[in-house]
Amino acid sequence: MPDLQKPALTRQDWLWILAAWAIAVATLVYKVFFSNSNGPFFADTDDAMRMVVVRDLTAGQNWYDLVQHRLNTPYGAEIHWSRLVDLPIAALVMAASLFADPRMAAMIAGTIWPLLLVGTLLWLSARVAFELVGREGLLPALVLPILSPAVLAEFNPGRIDHHGVIIVLTMACLLASLVALRRPLAAWLAGVVAATALAVALEAAPLVVAAVLAFGLAYVADPARAANLRRFGLALAGGLAVHLALARPPSRWLEAACDMISPVFVLAGLGVGLAYLVVSVLPPPRQAWQRLALLGALGIAAVAVVVLAYPQCLAGPYGSLDPWLQENWIAVIVEAKPWHASLFELPVYAITVAAPVFLGLLATAAALVRDRERRMGWLTVLVFLACAALVMLTQIRGARLAILPAIPAAAWLIVRARAVYLDRPRIVSALGLVGSWLVFSGVILSMLVSLVVDLLPDGRAQAVAQTRASKQPCLVSDSFADLRALPPERIMTPIDLGSHMLLETPHEVVAAPYHRNEDGVLDAFRFFNRSADEAREIARVRGLGLLVTCPAMPEMRGAGLDVPGTLSNLLAAGTPPDWLEDVSTSGPLKVYAILP
Repeated sequence: MPDLQKPALTRQDWLWILAAWAIAVATLVYKVFFSNSNGPFFADTDDAMRMVVVRDLTAGQNWYDLVQHRLNTPYGAEIHWSRLVDLPIAALVMAASLFADPRMAAMIAGTIWPLLLVGTLLWLSARVAFELVGREGLLPALVLPILSPAVLAEFNPGRIDHHGVIIVLTMACLLASLVALRRPLAAWLAGVVAATALAVALEAAPLVVAAVLAFGLAYVADPARAANLRRFGLALAGGLAVHLALARPPSRWLEAACDMISPVFVLAGLGVGLAYLVVSVLPPPRQAWQRLALLGALGIAAVAVVVLAYPQCLAGPYGSLDPWLQENWIAVIVEAKPWHASLFELPVYAITVAAPVFLGLLATAAALVRDRERRMGWLTVLVFLACAALVMLTQIRGARLAILPAIPAAAWLIVRARAVYLDRPRIVSALGLVGSWLVFSGVILSMLVSLVVDLLPDGRAQAVAQTRASKQPCLVSDSFADLRALPPERIMTPIDLGSHMLLETPHEVVAAPYHRNEDGVLDAFRFFNRSADEAREIARVRGLGLLVTCPAMPEMRGAGLDVPGTLSNLLAAGTPPDWLEDVSTSGPLKVYAILP
C-alpha cells in the first residue's frame, strides 16, 4: 500500500509550476495578439455567444432566464448553457468595466479567464503525476500539456466557452479519485466535482461514468473501501440535486431535458447514490467476482429506472431535433465526426491527439502491471483514459478530454526511460528516453504529420483548412463597425455569423449554431437555399430589415449554389432580387436593405 501521507510540494516544485505557467501564458498571448493579430479575438462562435450571454447577465438578465432574446428574432430562443461558467467571467467583466469601455472589458476578461484556467490545469497535472509517479514526474507533467496544441487551443485568450472548464474539472475529479484511495474523505470531493462538471456541460458525462466505475472497481478489488462508495455516491446525487436547483427555478425542477442538467440526470445520480449506499451497508461478498456482479446488477437496475422514466433521452441530446437538421447540419460538423473519419478531413489534428491517447493507454496498462504499490491508482487512470478515448473514437472533439489523463502515464514512461538511460547510457537507451518525450509531444507530432500532409495532393484536409480560414475576416470586430452605428434591426445572416453579430452590434438575428434555436436555423437554411420568393416570405413574417452576408463564408458557397433560383445563387451571381438593395460600404460583409 502507498504511504497515507504524501510529501507536500516544495518551494522549488511551486517555482517549476509557476515557470511552466509563465511559458504557457507567453505562448498563448503571443499566438493570439501577435502571431494571429488579424483574426477575431473571440474566434469561435461559442466564445462570442458566451460573451453575449455574460453581457446580458451583467446588464440585469435574470439568473434563471436562459433565453437569448435577440436570437431567433423576434421570438427569442432559450439556450442550455450553465450559468456557472458565466459567473466568473461576468465578475471579471464588471471589474474591468471600472477602467475600460465595454469592448475592452470583454477582451480583458476573455484574456484573464482562460489563463487562470491553464494555470489551475498545470497545478492539477503536477499533483496527479506527483500522486502516481512522485517528484520525478513533475517536469513531464508540466511540459507535456504546453507541448500539446490540442490542449492549449482550449485556453487561448478569447476562448471562454465551457470546454476549458470541463478539462480542468476532469483532472480535478481524477485527482480527487486518486487521493481518495489514501484519504477517504476525498471521495466526497470527487462526487461534488463530478456533479459540477455534469452541470456545466453534458460532455463531462464520460468523466462522471469513469469516476463511478473507478470507485466501484476499487471496492471490487478491496471491500474495505465500501465506505468510499457511500461518500462518492451521496456527494454525486446531492451535488446534482443542488445544481438542478441552481440552474432552474422551482417551477421547472421536474421539466425533463436531455441536453442539460435536469431531473433525468438527477435521477441517474440518485440511482448511483442509492446503489452505492446499499452496497456500503451490506456485508461484502467474499469473492471479487461476486462484488462485481452485485454492482453490475444494481447498476443495470439504476439505468433501467432512468430509461423507463425518460426513454426520449436514449436518442441523445439532439434526439428531438428536426430530422433534416440532424442529417444535414449536425452530422456534417467536422468536430462531431468519428475519429476515423477525421483522419481524412483533419489528419494533423486526428493523429496529433490520438497518438498520445493510444500510447497513454498502453503505458497505463504497463504501469498497472509493474507498479504494484500504486496499482489501484493506475487502474483509476486507466478507467478515466479509456472512457475519454471511447468518446474520442466516437467524436473527435472528445480528444480534448482524453489527452490530460494520458499525461501521468507519459510521466511514468519518461521516468522509467530516464532510469534505464542513467543505468546504461548507450545509444539505444538514449533514443528510448528521447522517444518517450517525443511521442507525447503534440507539437512535434503536429509538425511531422503536417510535413506529410503538405506533400499530398490537395484533398479534403486542405479543403477543410481553407474553409476554416476563409471566414475569419468575416468575424473580425472592425468588420462590424458600420453596422454598430445603425439603430437596432432584425437581421438575417448566415448561421455561423449570427453569434458575432450579436456580440459586435445591438441588432437581432434569426440564427446562430445552437440546436435549441431549431426554428431559426431551419429558416436560415430555407432563406438562402430555396427560392427568392420563399426567402421574402420568411423576411416578411419575421419583420426583417437587413440581410448581412459574407461571401467568403462556407454557407454562402453551399448547396444553394447548385439550384437555380435560390437566393444564395442569385447573390453569388450579383443579381439579387428587386426587394434587396445593396447598401454595403467597405469590408468583407455585404449588407442589403430588405425593402417592403
